[in-house]
Amino acid sequence: MNTVLIILASVLAILFIVRWITMRKIKSTPMVDDHENILTLSDKNFKQQVKNRLVLVDFWAEWCAPCRLMAPTLNEIAAEFKDDAFVGKVDIQQYQSLAQIHKVRSIPTLILFKNGKEVKRFVGVKSKEFLLKEVEKQR
Repeated sequence: MNTVLIILASVLAILFIVRWITMRKIKSTPMVDDHENILTLSDKNFKQQVKNRLVLVDFWAEWCAPCRLMAPTLNEIAAEFKDDAFVGKVDIQQYQSLAQIHKVRSIPTLILFKNGKEVKRFVGVKSKEFLLKEVEKQR
């Protein structure tokens, strides 16, 4: 019985330490500047920017570590897109009304808009390959 308790306590301690290290790494992820092709969306320009286009919109916040992890991926995607698809970003701290309108409950949330209508929604960190594949399905 004592051996089982020692093993269980050791496993829990290891899991706690791994989680703590992982969270420190995520929180220390630096902010990355947006690529020049990324659309900065606001409550004033949102409808116009997603109208008659295919736009992958990232709902994010500066304090969100997973959002910071997604930034380099979105920069790479924006660099690859030509004039037929775009990447946009909405800072939910500044434009809370847009987050409410689009029912964003957690971040990062990426919504793919086609001609102003939501066609797909992705929550959490996603790979470049996954996002490109999903965008390609809508072209």
